[in-house]
Formats: sequence, structure tokens, C-alpha cells
Amino acid sequence: MFKKILSVISIILLLGSTFSYADDTIDVEVNAAVQHEIENAIQTASKATETPSINSRSAVVIDRNTKEILYGKNETTQRAMASTTKIMTAMVVIQNTNLDNIVTISKKSAGTGGSRLKLKARDTISVRDLLYGLLLRSGNDAAVALAEYVGGSVEGFATLMNQNAQALGLQHTHFVTPHGLDSKDHYTTAYELALIANDALNNDVFSQIVNTKTTTIHINGNPRSIANTNELLGNLNGVYGVKTGFTNGAGRCLVTSIRRGNLDVVCVVLGADTKKDRTRDSIKLIEYIFQHYQNYDFSEQIIKTFEEWNTINQDRIHIEKGVSNDLDLCLGLEEEKVTYPILKGTQDQIQVDIQSNLNLQAPIQENTRLGKVVVTYQNKVIQEINIVNKNAISKKTMGRYVKEFIQNYHNYLKIILTK
Repeated sequence: MFKKILSVISIILLLGSTFSYADDTIDVEVNAAVQHEIENAIQTASKATETPSINSRSAVVIDRNTKEILYGKNETTQRAMASTTKIMTAMVVIQNTNLDNIVTISKKSAGTGGSRLKLKARDTISVRDLLYGLLLRSGNDAAVALAEYVGGSVEGFATLMNQNAQALGLQHTHFVTPHGLDSKDHYTTAYELALIANDALNNDVFSQIVNTKTTTIHINGNPRSIANTNELLGNLNGVYGVKTGFTNGAGRCLVTSIRRGNLDVVCVVLGADTKKDRTRDSIKLIEYIFQHYQNYDFSEQIIKTFEEWNTINQDRIHIEKGVSNDLDLCLGLEEEKVTYPILKGTQDQIQVDIQSNLNLQAPIQENTRLGKVVVTYQNKVIQEINIVNKNAISKKTMGRYVKEFIQNYHNYLKIILTK
């Protein structure tokens, strides 16, 4: 009798654990009802004029080019991230192994709960197909299989994940698992998760996978079709990634990348109460940003300001002990265009100023930084471009001083004698 009671308790605990860690299982297919919900949310969001009010506990939208925050709500608060963890998991795998290698599934990975690729012990599958199962189907079993293969163990792989986080300069992110099932020591912030996604999207392999709606993978050589859990992919203009997430501890989470025209952003929502809230919140924020922001090119303004300054100040430059005062100055622009996301209609709030010392001392090497162009927007410095010289100016030698003295004395005598 006692053994039966223990068995029942064990089953209840097992089921409770499974439910408490349930991940993206019900997010696999975007059906007609979900598409209708998305369409309604788009229509509502497109009519909104004020900053959105959202259900999600934390959220952020960043510009991919500058990493500037365009919208934030508790964006620096540490929170659970659920399966959005798999963005970092995928990047560690891509950076550390051959995607065509074949993995044999262990009992541990096959027994992982939550959303699954339904892998069995001793199954064989390529790293590439495991990545598709990880990022599209959100397979926790795929996550553990990849962690064991690349890191030797879940713990070893978590070390690699945290090393990547440190390399990105993240101060409030820590990984314990490759799948994101609830753990008090496994957390990030909306802003740092956006930075993780932004970095991952620079990788062509990752970007291609998360932009895939459906695909066919092979397990033991047998084909299996899988669909992306991201409900916005293919249903919202400009969306090209990246990852969904859900646990009881994290709530509903979604990281989305969107490009329209020359504005490219990452939107993160964490801790939404329901999948509908997650979807609506994301759409609200995305539509708000693209209605109100533009990626403004101020390179012409910079060049014009510099050329005017250079014309005025070229003859005012004095190089002490230099053989010449004739500096050939230019801007150290690395790209043809300098852009920044600004609120539409506020370009008059961009200010371009030049800071430079006109009194210099020789020798001056070629490409020496002699000043800078400072660009501010709404009283915030958003760009600094160096002013450098194309030509070198050498220091006068003693012989040069003697020669100049003789020349000046000779000229003086001419003036005296002509009088």
C-alpha cells in the first residue's frame, strides 16, 4: 500500500513538474484564429497615436544599427527568459562545431520535459537539424543534445554561454541551462536579451534558421516536417525572426526582429500573461515604432558643417616648430552614410558642432586626430567623428631655423636698401 501511495505521489510530482515547465508546446502552429487575432491587433495598433500601454512585465525595442532604446518598460529588470534562451544556445553551437556533424541522442536529452522534438535515446540527427528543431520547434530535448555534444554536459555548455554573455558586455544575464526551463539563477533583462538577439542576427546561419517558417529535418534518416512557433513570422510586415518562449515562471515571451525600409529593430516582450497579450504587445510596440521613428541620414549635414569650418579656419591653424601650417584635413568617416533613429519631424533638433585646437605642435604624423565633429540629438551626444590630417608635418631642424633666419635677414636687407 505504501509503495502504491509513493507511486501516485511520484506521478503527480512528475506531471506537476512537466506542467510548471511547459514551454512552447501549444505555439507550434499558427492557425486561422491566431492569424485573425494578429490582423485585428495590427488594425488596432495602426490607429494608435500615443505610446502603447502593454501587459508584458518588461519590454524593449532597440535600433539594430545603434543599439539605441526606442521604447522601454522595465527593460533593465532581471527576469526569467524561458525558451528565448535558445538564441544564445544556437550561437554557442554555431560558433563551436561543424553543423554537418551527426549527434547520437542520450537518455538525458531524450527525457527532457517541456516542448520537445520527440527525440528518442540513440536517435541520430545532424547538428544543423537539431538547430532547426531548437529554434523552430523549440525542442528542449534538442537543446540538451546540443549542449552535451558541444559542451560535454549541460553545465559545461552553460559555461560557454556565460562566456559569450561576458564577451557581449552583459552585466545582468546568467545562464544555467540551454533551454531556459525555470531556474532562479537563469535570467536576463529585456535590453540584454535584445542585444543577444541583435548579435545573433549578424550570423547568416542563425538569421536563415529563425526566418524559416516550415522545414523538413531528418531523424535516423527519416524526414519530419516542423513549423516555427513564432506567430508573427509571415503574418506581420517586415518580421524575419527570432524566438518565442513560455514557462510558468517567465510567462509569455517573444523576441522579434523587424525591418521596414532602412529602419531595422529588435522588439522584446517578457512576462506577458497570455499568448494573445504577447502577440498584441509586440504588434503594438512594432507598429508604434515604425509609425513614429525614421532612420535619419545626417551625413550631408556633417560634411557641410565641416567644409564651412575648414574654409574659415584653414588659415588660422598654427603649428609651432612645424615646417608648414598647411594641413590637409578630412573627416574620418568609415561609412558613406551616418544614420540615427529619430522621431519623425524632429530633425531640427540635430546639432552639429566642431571641437578642435587650432594651435598645434610639430611633428604631426599622418592621420593624427586633430579634432572631432560632435553630433547631438535632443541634447544627447549620438555621434563623434574624428577630424584627421592626410599629410604629415615634420618638425623644423636646426638647419631649417638657420636657413629661415638667413632668408629673413636677406629679405630685411632688401627692404632697407630699397629705401
